Amino acid sequence: MQDKINLIKEKIPNFIIHNYYKNEQGQNNVVLIINDEWVFRFPKYKGGIEQLKKETVILESVSTKLSIPVPKPEFQSFHSEEPGQVFTAYRLLPGSPLWRENIINIEEPWRQQAAGDLAVFLKELHSIPADTILSPAQQNSVVEEMEDLYKRLETKVFPFMKQEAVEETEKRFTAYFSSFQSAEASIVHGDFGCSNILWDKGRVSGIIDFGGAGIGDPAYDVAGILASYGEEFLNMMIPHYPEIISFQERVHFYKSTFALQEALFGVENGDRQAFENGLAGYKK
Repeated sequence: MQDKINLIKEKIPNFIIHNYYKNEQGQNNVVLIINDEWVFRFPKYKGGIEQLKKETVILESVSTKLSIPVPKPEFQSFHSEEPGQVFTAYRLLPGSPLWRENIINIEEPWRQQAAGDLAVFLKELHSIPADTILSPAQQNSVVEEMEDLYKRLETKVFPFMKQEAVEETEKRFTAYFSSFQSAEASIVHGDFGCSNILWDKGRVSGIIDFGGAGIGDPAYDVAGILASYGEEFLNMMIPHYPEIISFQERVHFYKSTFALQEALFGVENGDRQAFENGLAGYKK
């Protein structure tokens, strides 16, 4: 970590560091918590640098348009294109991750409150016109992204899977491609799971880690909720975000890809643990 502390001192000479520690939850970024007040994120991989640039643009644009706090980048360094030499920083948001067991154990009124908070947040985020934030060059077709995902799974993950699991996955993707109706381009969080949803004093207190943010299908974020908290919780959100009903089929499809995406991440980035976690239940 010392090389990263030295980089911060070099790039932000007046920033005084009293203490720091590493947050071990970062998959794509090395995350340092400094002075118990600041979050510094350093991409682990070269491909993550462009994503961090996109994330920064998105956060700077949406932070004032959302009812739940999100990170607001206040320091950044993009002078290099090498992992370990690039970072952004924002003030630490209050709260702890809203894990699945927390949702199960909290009282019903708080669970309803959480569902309403998250539904309103997603509706606000998905309603922000994408072309006001990202250039056409930064906007990818949802179907093209899923086609690319399928090709990478086919070559890099399928060889490690049971034949029946491969056939079921092929069937799901075929049904998706044949039935997909073009979704309106929306800004999406891209990793809307429990580890990135903060909870404090009976309310959702922040949404973090926009590392996968970009243009996408709103159903993808809702799939993160389904994977994290289950169908009953998702149904609590619908009165606050009724459009969910129109894309529920896609929600279930995207959820079905999450584990395989984790396995693919493991293959492509040499992360053995991610590979094993993602393939659990699929492996030969």
